[in-house]
Amino acid sequence: MAGQYGSPYTLKMRAVLRYRHIPFRWILRDSKWDDLPAAPVPIIPVIVYPNSDGSHGEATVDSSPQITRLENEYSNRSVIPADPALAFIDGLIEDFGDEWVTKAMYHYRWTYDADIDKAGHLLPVSRDLQMNSDQLQKSYDFITSRQISRRALVGSTEENTPIIESSYERLLDILTQLFSSHDFLLGDRPGRGDFGIYGQLTQLAKWDPTPMAVAATRAPKVISWVDRVDDLSWLPVEGEEGWVSFDAVPDATARLLCEIGQTYAPFMVANAQALVSGADEVVCGVEGGTYRQAPFKYQGKCLQWLRDDYASLESEARGKVDVMLEGTGCEVLFDSDILNEEN
Repeated sequence: MAGQYGSPYTLKMRAVLRYRHIPFRWILRDSKWDDLPAAPVPIIPVIVYPNSDGSHGEATVDSSPQITRLENEYSNRSVIPADPALAFIDGLIEDFGDEWVTKAMYHYRWTYDADIDKAGHLLPVSRDLQMNSDQLQKSYDFITSRQISRRALVGSTEENTPIIESSYERLLDILTQLFSSHDFLLGDRPGRGDFGIYGQLTQLAKWDPTPMAVAATRAPKVISWVDRVDDLSWLPVEGEEGWVSFDAVPDATARLLCEIGQTYAPFMVANAQALVSGADEVVCGVEGGTYRQAPFKYQGKCLQWLRDDYASLESEARGKVDVMLEGTGCEVLFDSDILNEEN
Protein backbone atom coordinates (compact mmCIF):
# COMPACT_ATOMS: atom_id res chain seq x y z
CA MET A 1 0.00 0.00 0.00
CA ALA A 2 1.29 3.44 -0.93
CA GLY A 3 0.19 6.85 0.26
CA GLN A 4 1.16 9.94 2.24
CA TYR A 5 0.80 11.01 5.87
CA GLY A 6 -1.12 14.14 4.91
CA SER A 7 -3.76 12.15 3.02
CA PRO A 8 -6.96 11.33 4.95
CA TYR A 9 -7.88 8.49 2.61
CA THR A 10 -4.43 6.94 2.94
CA LEU A 11 -4.64 6.84 6.72
CA LYS A 12 -8.23 5.59 6.50
CA MET A 13 -7.16 2.54 4.49
CA ARG A 14 -4.02 1.92 6.51
CA ALA A 15 -6.18 1.82 9.65
CA VAL A 16 -8.58 -0.63 7.97
CA LEU A 17 -5.73 -2.96 7.04
CA ARG A 18 -4.27 -2.80 10.54
CA TYR A 19 -7.60 -3.45 12.21
CA ARG A 20 -8.42 -6.38 9.94
CA HIS A 21 -5.00 -8.04 10.40
CA ILE A 22 -4.43 -8.04 6.63
CA PRO A 23 -0.68 -8.24 5.90
CA PHE A 24 0.63 -5.29 3.91
CA ARG A 25 3.75 -3.27 3.22
CA TRP A 26 3.51 0.48 3.81
CA ILE A 27 5.28 2.69 1.24
CA LEU A 28 5.47 6.45 0.88
CA ARG A 29 4.11 7.21 -2.57
CA ASP A 30 6.63 8.83 -4.95
CA SER A 31 9.49 8.23 -2.52
CA LYS A 32 12.71 6.40 -3.37
CA TRP A 33 11.17 3.25 -1.91
CA ASP A 34 8.10 3.36 -4.12
CA ASP A 35 8.38 0.39 -6.47
CA LEU A 36 4.66 -0.04 -7.04
CA PRO A 37 3.10 0.13 -10.52
CA ALA A 38 1.13 3.09 -11.77
CA ALA A 39 -2.47 3.28 -10.60
CA PRO A 40 -5.47 3.64 -12.94
CA VAL A 41 -5.58 7.33 -11.94
CA PRO A 42 -2.86 9.28 -10.09
CA ILE A 43 -4.48 9.43 -6.66
CA ILE A 44 -3.75 7.86 -3.28
CA PRO A 45 -3.94 5.51 -1.51
CA VAL A 46 -2.85 2.79 -3.90
CA ILE A 47 -3.32 -0.85 -2.88
CA VAL A 48 -1.49 -3.33 -5.07
CA TYR A 49 -2.41 -7.00 -4.94
CA PRO A 50 0.42 -9.53 -5.34
CA ASN A 51 0.57 -12.06 -8.16
CA SER A 52 0.96 -15.74 -7.29
CA ASP A 53 4.72 -15.46 -7.86
CA GLY A 54 4.99 -12.53 -5.44
CA SER A 55 5.39 -9.85 -8.11
CA HIS A 56 3.22 -6.72 -8.16
CA GLY A 57 -0.22 -7.28 -9.62
CA GLU A 58 -3.28 -5.10 -9.97
CA ALA A 59 -3.10 -1.57 -8.57
CA THR A 60 -6.34 -0.22 -7.10
CA VAL A 61 -7.48 3.21 -5.87
CA ASP A 62 -10.58 4.73 -4.21
CA SER A 63 -11.05 3.81 -0.57
CA SER A 64 -14.70 2.70 -0.66
CA PRO A 65 -14.24 0.14 -3.46
CA GLN A 66 -11.01 -0.93 -1.77
CA ILE A 67 -12.92 -1.69 1.42
CA THR A 68 -15.54 -3.65 -0.54
CA ARG A 69 -12.91 -5.73 -2.30
CA LEU A 70 -11.11 -6.49 0.94
CA GLU A 71 -14.43 -7.64 2.41
CA ASN A 72 -14.86 -10.05 -0.50
CA GLU A 73 -11.36 -11.46 -0.15
CA TYR A 74 -10.88 -11.53 3.65
CA SER A 75 -13.53 -12.66 6.12
CA ASN A 76 -11.86 -11.96 9.47
CA ARG A 77 -12.72 -8.84 11.50
CA SER A 78 -15.19 -7.41 8.99
CA VAL A 79 -15.98 -3.68 8.96
CA ILE A 80 -19.47 -4.29 7.52
CA PRO A 81 -22.33 -5.43 9.78
CA ALA A 82 -24.11 -8.65 8.86
CA ASP A 83 -27.50 -6.91 9.20
CA PRO A 84 -28.06 -5.40 5.71
CA ALA A 85 -30.03 -2.45 7.09
CA LEU A 86 -27.29 -1.61 9.58
CA ALA A 87 -24.68 -2.09 6.84
CA PHE A 88 -26.52 0.40 4.66
CA ILE A 89 -26.53 3.03 7.41
CA ASP A 90 -22.82 2.35 7.93
CA GLY A 91 -22.12 2.93 4.24
CA LEU A 92 -24.09 6.18 4.27
CA ILE A 93 -21.99 7.44 7.19
CA GLU A 94 -18.80 6.48 5.38
CA ASP A 95 -19.82 8.47 2.32
CA PHE A 96 -20.65 11.46 4.52
CA GLY A 97 -17.10 11.32 5.85
CA ASP A 98 -15.56 10.88 2.43
CA GLU A 99 -17.62 13.45 0.55
CA TRP A 100 -18.75 16.06 3.08
CA VAL A 101 -16.34 16.09 6.05
CA THR A 102 -13.52 16.23 3.50
CA LYS A 103 -14.74 19.73 2.60
CA ALA A 104 -13.82 20.87 6.12
CA MET A 105 -10.44 19.17 5.84
CA TYR A 106 -9.59 20.93 2.57
CA HIS A 107 -11.12 24.22 3.72
CA TYR A 108 -9.12 24.55 6.93
CA ARG A 109 -5.84 23.44 5.34
CA TRP A 110 -5.92 25.92 2.48
CA THR A 111 -7.75 28.90 4.00
CA TYR A 112 -5.78 29.93 7.09
CA ASP A 113 -2.18 31.14 6.95
CA ALA A 114 -0.81 28.84 9.66
CA ASP A 115 -2.39 25.80 8.03
CA ILE A 116 -1.22 26.75 4.54
CA ASP A 117 2.31 27.29 5.79
CA LYS A 118 2.47 23.98 7.63
CA ALA A 119 1.06 21.99 4.71
CA GLY A 120 3.30 23.77 2.20
CA HIS A 121 6.41 22.91 4.18
CA LEU A 122 5.57 19.37 5.36
CA LEU A 123 3.79 17.74 2.44
CA PRO A 124 6.85 17.77 0.11
CA VAL A 125 9.32 16.38 2.69
CA SER A 126 7.11 13.45 3.62
CA ARG A 127 8.38 11.68 0.52
CA ASP A 128 11.93 13.11 0.38
CA LEU A 129 13.90 14.30 3.41
CA GLN A 130 16.88 15.17 1.22
CA MET A 131 15.23 18.09 -0.56
CA ASN A 132 17.48 21.16 -0.56
CA SER A 133 16.22 24.65 0.23
CA ASP A 134 15.63 25.58 -3.41
CA GLN A 135 13.63 22.41 -4.05
CA LEU A 136 11.62 22.94 -0.90
CA GLN A 137 10.74 26.50 -1.86
CA LYS A 138 9.67 25.46 -5.36
CA SER A 139 7.54 22.65 -3.91
CA TYR A 140 6.05 25.01 -1.34
CA ASP A 141 5.12 27.56 -4.00
CA PHE A 142 3.70 24.95 -6.35
CA ILE A 143 1.61 23.08 -3.78
CA THR A 144 0.18 26.10 -2.01
CA SER A 145 -0.73 28.02 -5.16
CA ARG A 146 -2.31 24.96 -6.77
CA GLN A 147 -4.33 23.91 -3.73
CA ILE A 148 -5.49 27.40 -2.82
CA SER A 149 -6.67 27.93 -6.40
CA ARG A 150 -8.81 24.79 -6.10
CA ARG A 151 -10.62 25.81 -2.91
CA ALA A 152 -13.77 26.93 -4.66
CA LEU A 153 -14.01 23.61 -6.51
CA VAL A 154 -14.69 21.81 -3.23
CA GLY A 155 -16.83 24.59 -1.79
CA SER A 156 -14.29 26.40 0.35
CA THR A 157 -15.43 29.97 -0.19
CA GLU A 158 -16.06 32.91 2.11
CA GLU A 159 -19.80 32.45 1.68
CA ASN A 160 -19.64 28.76 2.60
CA THR A 161 -17.22 29.15 5.52
CA PRO A 162 -19.89 29.36 8.26
CA ILE A 163 -21.64 26.26 6.89
CA ILE A 164 -18.47 24.17 6.64
CA GLU A 165 -16.97 25.19 9.96
CA SER A 166 -20.19 24.86 11.97
CA SER A 167 -20.71 21.38 10.53
CA TYR A 168 -17.23 20.38 11.70
CA GLU A 169 -17.97 21.71 15.18
CA ARG A 170 -21.25 19.80 15.36
CA LEU A 171 -19.48 16.61 14.29
CA LEU A 172 -17.04 17.05 17.18
CA ASP A 173 -19.97 17.52 19.56
CA ILE A 174 -21.78 14.45 18.23
CA LEU A 175 -18.72 12.23 18.61
CA THR A 176 -18.13 13.54 22.11
CA GLN A 177 -21.69 12.54 22.97
CA LEU A 178 -21.13 9.12 21.41
CA PHE A 179 -18.10 8.42 23.56
CA SER A 180 -20.18 8.80 26.71
CA SER A 181 -21.78 5.44 25.90
CA HIS A 182 -19.94 3.69 23.03
CA ASP A 183 -16.50 3.44 21.47
CA PHE A 184 -17.75 3.38 17.87
CA LEU A 185 -20.74 4.55 15.86
CA LEU A 186 -22.38 1.13 15.73
CA GLY A 187 -21.27 -0.46 18.95
CA ASP A 188 -18.10 -2.04 20.26
CA ARG A 189 -16.34 -2.47 16.92
CA PRO A 190 -15.60 -0.06 14.06
CA GLY A 191 -17.54 0.01 10.83
CA ARG A 192 -16.61 1.58 7.53
CA GLY A 193 -18.37 4.75 8.71
CA ASP A 194 -15.96 5.06 11.63
CA PHE A 195 -12.99 4.73 9.31
CA GLY A 196 -14.46 7.23 6.84
CA ILE A 197 -14.83 9.90 9.51
CA TYR A 198 -11.54 8.93 11.16
CA GLY A 199 -9.63 9.53 7.92
CA GLN A 200 -10.72 13.15 7.71
CA LEU A 201 -10.15 13.70 11.44
CA THR A 202 -6.53 12.54 11.15
CA GLN A 203 -5.98 15.88 9.47
CA LEU A 204 -8.63 18.05 11.13
CA ALA A 205 -7.99 17.02 14.72
CA LYS A 206 -4.34 15.95 14.52
CA TRP A 207 -2.50 17.78 11.73
CA ASP A 208 -3.82 21.18 10.63
CA PRO A 209 -3.35 23.89 13.29
CA THR A 210 -6.69 25.72 13.11
CA PRO A 211 -9.10 22.75 13.31
CA MET A 212 -6.70 21.07 15.77
CA ALA A 213 -7.16 24.00 18.13
CA VAL A 214 -10.93 23.73 17.79
CA ALA A 215 -10.81 20.02 18.66
CA ALA A 216 -8.41 20.54 21.54
CA THR A 217 -10.79 22.87 23.35
CA ARG A 218 -14.11 21.46 22.15
CA ALA A 219 -13.57 17.69 21.87
CA PRO A 220 -10.45 16.22 23.52
CA LYS A 221 -12.07 12.78 23.50
CA VAL A 222 -12.19 12.93 19.72
CA ILE A 223 -8.45 13.51 19.55
CA SER A 224 -7.87 10.46 21.74
CA TRP A 225 -10.25 8.41 19.59
CA VAL A 226 -8.33 9.33 16.44
CA ASP A 227 -5.10 8.12 18.08
CA ARG A 228 -6.83 4.87 19.02
CA VAL A 229 -8.35 4.15 15.60
CA ASP A 230 -4.97 4.62 13.91
CA ASP A 231 -4.09 1.08 14.98
CA LEU A 232 -6.90 -1.15 16.24
CA SER A 233 -5.04 -4.38 15.60
CA TRP A 234 -5.20 -5.00 19.35
CA LEU A 235 -9.00 -4.73 19.60
CA PRO A 236 -10.59 -8.09 20.51
CA VAL A 237 -13.27 -9.05 17.97
CA GLU A 238 -15.11 -12.37 17.81
CA GLY A 239 -17.11 -13.29 14.72
CA GLU A 240 -20.08 -10.96 14.31
CA GLU A 241 -20.15 -9.86 17.93
CA GLY A 242 -19.90 -6.21 18.84
CA TRP A 243 -22.46 -4.60 16.53
CA VAL A 244 -25.51 -3.01 18.12
CA SER A 245 -28.91 -4.28 17.04
CA PHE A 246 -30.63 -2.07 14.52
CA ASP A 247 -33.16 -0.81 17.06
CA ALA A 248 -30.40 0.05 19.56
CA VAL A 249 -28.31 2.45 17.46
CA PRO A 250 -26.68 4.98 19.82
CA ASP A 251 -28.49 8.29 20.26
CA ALA A 252 -25.41 10.12 19.02
CA THR A 253 -25.38 8.07 15.81
CA ALA A 254 -29.04 8.93 15.25
CA ARG A 255 -28.07 12.57 15.81
CA LEU A 256 -25.29 12.14 13.25
CA LEU A 257 -27.88 11.00 10.70
CA CYS A 258 -29.68 14.31 11.26
CA GLU A 259 -26.42 16.16 10.64
CA ILE A 260 -25.97 14.15 7.43
CA GLY A 261 -29.53 14.98 6.42
CA GLN A 262 -29.03 18.71 6.95
CA THR A 263 -25.70 19.09 5.16
CA TYR A 264 -24.49 16.25 2.97
CA ALA A 265 -27.94 15.17 1.72
CA PRO A 266 -29.14 18.48 0.23
CA PHE A 267 -25.73 19.07 -1.31
CA MET A 268 -25.56 15.62 -2.91
CA VAL A 269 -29.05 15.93 -4.39
CA ALA A 270 -28.42 19.46 -5.69
CA ASN A 271 -25.11 18.32 -7.15
CA ALA A 272 -26.80 15.45 -8.98
CA GLN A 273 -29.48 17.78 -10.33
CA ALA A 274 -26.86 20.24 -11.55
CA LEU A 275 -24.99 17.47 -13.34
CA VAL A 276 -28.15 16.30 -15.09
CA SER A 277 -29.27 19.80 -16.09
CA GLY A 278 -25.81 20.96 -17.12
CA ALA A 279 -25.84 23.83 -14.65
CA ASP A 280 -22.49 25.37 -13.85
CA GLU A 281 -23.28 25.87 -10.16
CA VAL A 282 -24.74 23.80 -7.33
CA VAL A 283 -27.03 25.88 -5.11
CA CYS A 284 -28.80 24.46 -2.07
CA GLY A 285 -29.99 25.36 1.39
CA VAL A 286 -27.84 24.01 4.22
CA GLU A 287 -28.59 24.75 7.87
CA GLY A 288 -30.37 28.02 7.12
CA GLY A 289 -27.70 29.24 4.73
CA THR A 290 -27.12 29.02 0.99
CA TYR A 291 -24.34 26.71 -0.13
CA ARG A 292 -22.75 27.13 -3.57
CA GLN A 293 -20.02 25.38 -5.52
CA ALA A 294 -19.33 23.95 -8.96
CA PRO A 295 -20.83 20.51 -9.75
CA PHE A 296 -18.60 17.54 -8.96
CA LYS A 297 -18.97 14.44 -11.15
CA TYR A 298 -17.49 11.94 -8.73
CA GLN A 299 -19.99 12.88 -6.02
CA GLY A 300 -22.74 12.30 -8.55
CA LYS A 301 -21.41 8.73 -8.90
CA CYS A 302 -21.32 8.34 -5.12
CA LEU A 303 -24.99 9.26 -4.84
CA GLN A 304 -25.90 6.81 -7.60
CA TRP A 305 -24.00 4.03 -5.82
CA LEU A 306 -25.89 4.79 -2.61
CA ARG A 307 -29.18 4.71 -4.47
CA ASP A 308 -28.27 1.41 -6.11
CA ASP A 309 -27.46 -0.04 -2.68
CA TYR A 310 -30.77 1.23 -1.34
CA ALA A 311 -32.71 -0.26 -4.27
CA SER A 312 -30.98 -3.62 -3.78
CA LEU A 313 -32.13 -3.95 -0.17
CA GLU A 314 -34.80 -6.54 0.53
CA SER A 315 -38.14 -4.97 1.43
CA GLU A 316 -37.80 -5.71 5.16
CA ALA A 317 -34.34 -4.13 5.37
CA ARG A 318 -35.42 -1.16 3.26
CA GLY A 319 -38.37 -0.62 5.57
CA LYS A 320 -36.07 -0.58 8.59
CA VAL A 321 -33.80 1.94 6.87
CA ASP A 322 -36.78 4.14 5.97
CA VAL A 323 -37.93 4.21 9.58
CA MET A 324 -34.46 5.15 10.84
CA LEU A 325 -34.00 7.90 8.26
CA GLU A 326 -37.50 9.37 8.69
CA GLY A 327 -37.26 12.95 9.88
CA THR A 328 -33.47 13.15 9.52
CA GLY A 329 -33.42 14.87 6.14
CA CYS A 330 -31.65 11.90 4.56
CA GLU A 331 -34.90 10.77 2.94
CA VAL A 332 -34.29 13.22 0.10
CA LEU A 333 -31.40 11.04 -1.08
CA PHE A 334 -33.84 8.27 -1.97
CA ASP A 335 -37.00 10.23 -2.77
CA SER A 336 -38.60 8.64 -5.84
CA ASP A 337 -40.11 11.95 -7.01
CA ILE A 338 -36.68 13.59 -7.03
CA LEU A 339 -35.21 10.55 -8.76
CA ASN A 340 -37.80 10.88 -11.50
CA GLU A 341 -37.09 14.61 -11.89
CA GLU A 342 -33.41 13.88 -12.40
CA ASN A 343 -34.11 11.13 -14.91
